[in-house]
Amino acid sequence: MANPLFGPNIKLLRQRRGRSQEEVAVGLEIKRSSYSGYENGSAEPPFDLLIRISEYYKINIDRLLKDDLTALGESQLGILERGGDVDLSGRRLRVLATTVNSEDRENVELVPEKAKAGYAAGYADPEYISILPTFQMPFLAKDRKYRTFQISGDSMPPVSDGSWVTGEYVQNWQTIRDGQPYIVVTKDEGIVFKVLYNQLKEKGNLLLCSTNPLYAPYEVAVGSILEIWKFVHFISAELPEPNMSRDELARSVVELRKEVGQLRLAMEQQGRLAF
Repeated sequence: MANPLFGPNIKLLRQRRGRSQEEVAVGLEIKRSSYSGYENGSAEPPFDLLIRISEYYKINIDRLLKDDLTALGESQLGILERGGDVDLSGRRLRVLATTVNSEDRENVELVPEKAKAGYAAGYADPEYISILPTFQMPFLAKDRKYRTFQISGDSMPPVSDGSWVTGEYVQNWQTIRDGQPYIVVTKDEGIVFKVLYNQLKEKGNLLLCSTNPLYAPYEVAVGSILEIWKFVHFISAELPEPNMSRDELARSVVELRKEVGQLRLAMEQQGRLAF
């Protein structure tokens, strides 16, 4: 039985190049009827020809046989056709370097500001991870992996500059929920803390947004992303600003006290009338 993905995949790639079946067949040194059979699923190419087809379209064999290229967006297809072989689905198994304590429980590694510059290069190196400070948080789930990063800048209030943000490791990027905060480790920017919008299927990227409206949203291609950690909590030496200004808060407290006083007076008067 012919592979159900192979035929539609090579048909799509041929059409995107604006070539006829005859032109592709000549390039592969086979008959047009043979190539037509591969596209419509009535025949399968021998392995040596499969390699030539892969080289012709510059797409690896696994992609041709296992991925539905017709379901990918224009941006994702463009990456593949330019020779990129990135994790477009966000589902690839990722191996995480980690450390454990004397009881064989995974530590929470701490990535301070001074270590952030080297993290993008050493994130997958067990030796680099082993020199990071570690600690335990007994209230965190034992079956999940956590790491704490020191955040800089003012783009994500109420999380202030210098705060420590703990994240849960995200293995499958397709589980990213729109509008939720995540720590993203990228090749170019290093460690950033942003609200994410999942555009993997449509555009092959993530949209990163700040809670501070002074910072414009921007997109990061999936091939530039190294790790993603889902926000769990943060620790800060600063008290977050309330939603209201201090003056508004003070006025609100005064008004509340007046209302409580009036309510108490009304209750006392009702008590006197009852007697």
